[in-house]
Amino acid sequence: MFAPTPFYQLLLTFSGYRSYTFAILFVTGNLLLPQLTHLIPQGGLIFLPIYFFTLIAAYKFGWQVGLLTAVLSPVINNLLFGMPPAFVLPAILIKSCLLAITAALVAARFKKLSLLHTLFVVVAYQVIGSLAEWLLTGSIDKAVQDFTTGIPGMLIQVVGGYVLLLKMKNYGNKTVG
Repeated sequence: MFAPTPFYQLLLTFSGYRSYTFAILFVTGNLLLPQLTHLIPQGGLIFLPIYFFTLIAAYKFGWQVGLLTAVLSPVINNLLFGMPPAFVLPAILIKSCLLAITAALVAARFKKLSLLHTLFVVVAYQVIGSLAEWLLTGSIDKAVQDFTTGIPGMLIQVVGGYVLLLKMKNYGNKTVG
């Protein structure tokens, strides 16, 4: 579990139809998961569901599918359901894009998967994203909200993301039967 396992990243580009197919699947996940968590009072703030499938998309399929998922998920959620509210959309888009880039880079650089890798990805995008949110809003309280309220969501991203990525690790690997 803590030892890194070899991981095959299937890099998809903007020119391939599979990129958009996978992005649509991950965006759909990022539409449905928040709807479930919003059944719980403050569920979105606690579980940070808008980020979950962005992590999976970028780590497994690269930065292009990751960025498609990162941008489309919060925007479509806002347009369809009003969540996240428009005033927090810029901060969420920044964090979401940071997550996509960080996850894709870690997967490409190390070609391995471990809890430590997913932990690094989540902490990195949250720390850098919180700094950006602080600059954007001028509020340290808003900037660190994910660290005060969203710890369960970050843990779900780390552990749940690791487990799901582990299940997908060989998808698309032509050398594996």
